[in-house]
Amino acid sequence: SFSYVHENLNSERLVFLFDLRRDFCRVFLLLCADLCRGSMLLRRHMGRAFAHKYNKKRNTSMKFLYGTSNPAKLSAMKKRLESLNCKYGIELIGLKDLNIKIPPVPENGNTPLENAHQKAVTYYKAFHIPVFSCDSGLYFDNVLEQDQPGVHVRTVNGKSLTDEEMIAHYSGLAQKYKYLTAQYKNAICFVYDDTHLYEAMEPSMESEKFAVATKPHSTIREKGFPIDSLSVDIKTGKYYYDLSEQELDQMAVEDGFLRFFEHVLEKIGMAR
Repeated sequence: SFSYVHENLNSERLVFLFDLRRDFCRVFLLLCADLCRGSMLLRRHMGRAFAHKYNKKRNTSMKFLYGTSNPAKLSAMKKRLESLNCKYGIELIGLKDLNIKIPPVPENGNTPLENAHQKAVTYYKAFHIPVFSCDSGLYFDNVLEQDQPGVHVRTVNGKSLTDEEMIAHYSGLAQKYKYLTAQYKNAICFVYDDTHLYEAMEPSMESEKFAVATKPHSTIREKGFPIDSLSVDIKTGKYYYDLSEQELDQMAVEDGFLRFFEHVLEKIGMAR
């Protein structure tokens, strides 16, 4: 009887162990299925998250600081470089958009390029965002050295002139020399980051030669561009403000600046 009971118990134990193993396998298979399904959902979610982050990154514009407080210059540059926003996602902002203290720049260079370099490097060190600065020199034909403004367009005898004072000074030079012709020579310096600095002062950035009138345009003045009211197209004899809008834009910002940025941004690898 003891032997029977023992065999019966062993038999029941085997059945129990078999059922336990079967249940374990079933639970294990269910867990595996859930893990696989969870892994697929996780990968799908991560894929969507990555795509969202990537697209968001591509759709976010990058701000370039134009180192000027002159709203007229900022507006003219935005108009000339508006294609950069479409192609590279570049948004131009000016110093006034920062709403913080702007560090002083000596601008004591002997050429427009030296002054542009000083401004761009100073602003990059202060704000640590991509920044470019431009500078211009006004160069007259056949004048005495003391009457040649060069990079000191707004400063005469150590004094910074207002727009009206500039008009009076340069119209006076036009009267002195009878027929005065001039040209702007422009330069640009762009600091992208700590290791990328690009600068140029090319003929393509120069304005066309123009004549300086003895009297300003009778009706039009644009704040920040006082000499434009004295500028006369040599070919037609008309004030620049009486020419077409396209020609006025060309006077404000030369095509060389756009070509400069196209070349630099392709070099950096920002093309979409």
